[in-house]
Amino acid sequence: MQKDPKISRRTFLAAAGGTIVSIGLPGAFIKLADAEQHALAASTRPDGRPRLPPGQQAVERIPDMGGMPGTATVADWSLHIHGEVENPVVLSYEALLNLEQVEIICDVHCVTGWTLLDSSWSGVLLGTVIDRARPRSSGGFIIFEAAGGYKSNVPISDAQKANVILAHSFFGEKLPRAHGAPVRVVIPDRYFYKSVKWIESVKVSARDEPGSWESSGFSNSADPWTEDRYQ
Repeated sequence: MQKDPKISRRTFLAAAGGTIVSIGLPGAFIKLADAEQHALAASTRPDGRPRLPPGQQAVERIPDMGGMPGTATVADWSLHIHGEVENPVVLSYEALLNLEQVEIICDVHCVTGWTLLDSSWSGVLLGTVIDRARPRSSGGFIIFEAAGGYKSNVPISDAQKANVILAHSFFGEKLPRAHGAPVRVVIPDRYFYKSVKWIESVKVSARDEPGSWESSGFSNSADPWTEDRYQ
């Protein structure tokens, strides 16, 4: 999710009394019926955590959260993996498609309060791409760098998990521009501002570097199950 500098912390999160209200962002929330919400609230994941994290409401589609898409297309997009690595990598869109492809079905959670269940993403494991660059032992963090100067950050251990991908497709179709095309990051177990759209480079860093939302007051860990929304 990209940051809109016109949206303040106060207007960004707007969930009250279990009901999502208007937050002045593009796109419309289409909530699931209350009975479905209650059923989801009572269900658990294989790891024992509730499927619907606290403070979240399930929606039927992913809203367009805005941002600065940049100009890259499938013809000229490339991803740079650099920093604390032995083998810097530049990966074209075609080269990405030639790597082993995966599909993940996952729930994604936005810090604004919506959750999209059973979303389908296709792409390449981020860990596969990072491993090609051979990170040094000093590289403990991943810094995502995207169009418009947007950045976000995670520990390298998070980036290498088996459900974290560089996605080029959404529900079997090429990723829509509004949702990060040509390629975006998907990190299902963190609030969605960690899932950077319009990704351009991945930096392996020896130190943590809070990104665009993180440096303006939002949580660095972004854990939906502890409602870790703000610093």
